[in-house]
Amino acid sequence: MSRELISSGNELVAHAAIDAGCKFFGGYPITPSSEVAHEMSVLLPRENGSFIQMEDEIAGISVALGASMSGVKSMTATSGPGISLKAEQIGLSFMAEVPLVIVNVMRGGPSTGLPTRVAQGDVAQAAHPTHGDYQSIALCPGSLEEAYTETFRAFNLAEKFMTPVFLLLDETLGHMHGKAIVPDLNEMQEKIINRRVYSGDKNSYKPYDVPQDEPAILNPFFKGYRYHITGLHHGPTGFPTEDAVLSQQLIDRLFNKILSKKQEIVTYEEYKLEDAEILLIAYGSTSRSAKEAVDRLRNEGKKVGLFRPITLWPSPSEELAKLGKKFNKILVAELNKGQYVKEVELAMKKEVALLAKANGRPLSPMEIMSKIKEL
Repeated sequence: MSRELISSGNELVAHAAIDAGCKFFGGYPITPSSEVAHEMSVLLPRENGSFIQMEDEIAGISVALGASMSGVKSMTATSGPGISLKAEQIGLSFMAEVPLVIVNVMRGGPSTGLPTRVAQGDVAQAAHPTHGDYQSIALCPGSLEEAYTETFRAFNLAEKFMTPVFLLLDETLGHMHGKAIVPDLNEMQEKIINRRVYSGDKNSYKPYDVPQDEPAILNPFFKGYRYHITGLHHGPTGFPTEDAVLSQQLIDRLFNKILSKKQEIVTYEEYKLEDAEILLIAYGSTSRSAKEAVDRLRNEGKKVGLFRPITLWPSPSEELAKLGKKFNKILVAELNKGQYVKEVELAMKKEVALLAKANGRPLSPMEIMSKIKEL
C-alpha cells in the first residue's frame, strides 16, 4: 500500500517527522529551510507536540536537545550558516549521546553565500560538523519520496544509535513541489524505532556502562534515574573523568557503535550499472539531472551507469572500492568545488574526473553529458 502526498520537499520532511513520532521542534527561520519549521508549527500542536521558534540558531538546537533529554523525539532545521552556529551543541549531542535529527537544506556559502540558490556545499561539513573525534551519520535524499522516507529513517537511526543524524536536502529539493508516492502510514509506523530504556534498579543505573559497540542507554529526565550529562569525557554514570583508559574507551565506542553497524546504515542506488562502461556518481538533486543524462547517453549508444549514495556518511566505501576496480572512466558531479569526490578517490585509491559547480545554479543533463563525452 502507498499514499500520494502533494507537497514540497521541505514540507514532506515535516510530515515524515510527525509520522516518525517527533513531538518537539526548536529552531529559527533561515532560507531555504524555513518551510520545515513553518509546517512543524502547524502540525505539532495537532499531535500534542511542541513547537518553539527561538531567538537564534544556537537557542534552537539547545531547546531541541533539552527536549530529547526528556525522552521526546526532537528535530531542528536550518541551512549552512545555521549549522555553523549550532556546532558547539552538535558536539554536545555527539559526546553526551543525545539523539537529534538535524535538517540542513543546503545553499551556497561560505558565510551568507547565496541564500536563495542551490548548492551542495555542506557535504564535508556534515562529516565533521564540530571539533573532536566521532562518527557522523548524514543522509541525502534525491527525490520528494526520499525527503519523506529518509527523514523517517533519520529518526530511527538517531534513536537506535543515540546520536545526531543529519538530513541533507538542498534548495532545489527543498522547494520542489509535486506528487510523492510514499509508503502507507501503518506500514511506516510498524518500522518505528524508539530508544532503549533501562528498567532495572535505579541505584544500579549506569547509562554509559555499555559494550564497546553499543550506544548509551539514556532514560528520560524526571523519571527518577539519576545520572549526569556533560560535554566532558565521562565515565559510566556520566560524571567527568580524565582517566586515560575511560577516555580512550569512550571515544572508541563513539566510533564503534556506528562503524560496527555500518551495513545497517549505508544505503545507495545503482542505476543501469549492469553493462555500463562509464560510471557517473551523483547525489541529492544533482542525481536527477544525472539520471536523465544517463538515459540520453544510452539513447546515443553510450553505456553509462549511475551510482548514487543516499547515505553520504559513513560513506559506502566498500561499494565505491568495488566500482573503482570495475571502471576506468569515472565522473563525479556535485554542486561544490569537489567535496565528495575526495571520499570517492580515497575509497577507489585513484583519481577520477570531476564536474563541479558552485555558482548557485543546478547542473543540467547537457552539462553532465558534455563532460562524460570528454572522457
